[in-house]
Amino acid sequence: MSNSIDEKESEKSKSSSSTNSLTCQKSNTPVVNEHEKKKQAFITRTIWTFVMISGFFLTLASGHLALIIMVLIFQLLTFKEIISLTSEPARDKKIPYNRSLNWYFLVTTWYYLDFPSLVEFWQDFIYSNKFLTVLVVNHKFISYTLYISGFVFFVWTLKKGYYKFQFAQLCITHMTLLLVVFQAHLIIDNILNGIIWFFLPASLVIVNDIFAYLCGITFGKTPLLEVSPKKTVEGFVGAWICTGFASLIATYILSKSDFLICRAQNLSTHLYNYQTCVPNPVFQDQIFEVPTILSNFISLDQIIIKPIYFHTAVLATFTSLIAPFGGFFASGLKRAFGIKDFGDTIPGHGGITDRLDCQFLMGSFTYAYYQTFISNHNINLGKILQMSIMNLTVPQLLQLVKSILRYLNNEKIIESHKLELVFEILEIN
Repeated sequence: MSNSIDEKESEKSKSSSSTNSLTCQKSNTPVVNEHEKKKQAFITRTIWTFVMISGFFLTLASGHLALIIMVLIFQLLTFKEIISLTSEPARDKKIPYNRSLNWYFLVTTWYYLDFPSLVEFWQDFIYSNKFLTVLVVNHKFISYTLYISGFVFFVWTLKKGYYKFQFAQLCITHMTLLLVVFQAHLIIDNILNGIIWFFLPASLVIVNDIFAYLCGITFGKTPLLEVSPKKTVEGFVGAWICTGFASLIATYILSKSDFLICRAQNLSTHLYNYQTCVPNPVFQDQIFEVPTILSNFISLDQIIIKPIYFHTAVLATFTSLIAPFGGFFASGLKRAFGIKDFGDTIPGHGGITDRLDCQFLMGSFTYAYYQTFISNHNINLGKILQMSIMNLTVPQLLQLVKSILRYLNNEKIIESHKLELVFEILEIN
């Protein structure tokens, strides 16, 4: 009897020890898995960081057209990620055509904003096609008609019991068009004004983000905003100072390249095939009077410097103090929808929106600042031709052509008998 009891106790002790060992194994397993996950995530994030950097510089070297296509793709993916946050609830409520309307408004807005900017680079092709010519000449009216058609269709799809939800969806769509598509359009204009007005602001945002992280983990103690608790005042200010110094170095290097500072003359240029130009005055040395207060200390009455350095300082300040609020806005939006990232488009980095939340705001400021303080408002051949075709009647265009031909004849570029022959051909047609 006692032996049987001893055997049972020994079996219980064995089973308990085996259970304990299994428990230990189970408790250790998640730790190992968690460590492996973090390691794998770090490796993936690092690899894709180099992929993105390499892809960005390759696109940059490919010229204006490649950069414009890149911006359009990012615009499309960002719009998709944000709209996807609201598309699923609409599907659950069986709202008809909700997703289709979103994309319809995107295409309509793109046609209204970006189509005229690109027309001047393909004028020979566009004006030789009657359908495309109609799209150019009647651009504003067609855009208005397309938008009103979408507006009417939205009202037609209103579903009883979901009015408030559907109008909220419409507001979200239009806010996304304003914050993403419109600002992307301004970034495209920056590229056409000179690649430096795209590359420099975009680089400053990246540099500021890096220094904000480094200064934050080194000196950060005071939280900056509740919506983004990891951001600190010390990191915010430290990044401003470091970005300011980095902007001066970047400007010194970038302003030496005609490829970067020249306005787009055509869309076939790239790093190894581009045209030179007369640079904007901001890229040329100018003499500035030193304020009396400072001249007493530095013993200089005048300094010679390129104005671009002053403008860059303004861009760096906006990059550090205002552009991060684009990221804070995105953080608040993610918290509102209870998500960590906007998507998983970029492995290890989340969605496109997670990487570009500050870039759109920076791009729009650069456009406004350039047009106000830097642009010399040059009128190029493409704009003159586009304005003539859109605003003059056919008889007026013929008169314009004849006037230009007479001028060329007076300058001895066209011979008189050839001029008369051309006039006869114009009269016959």
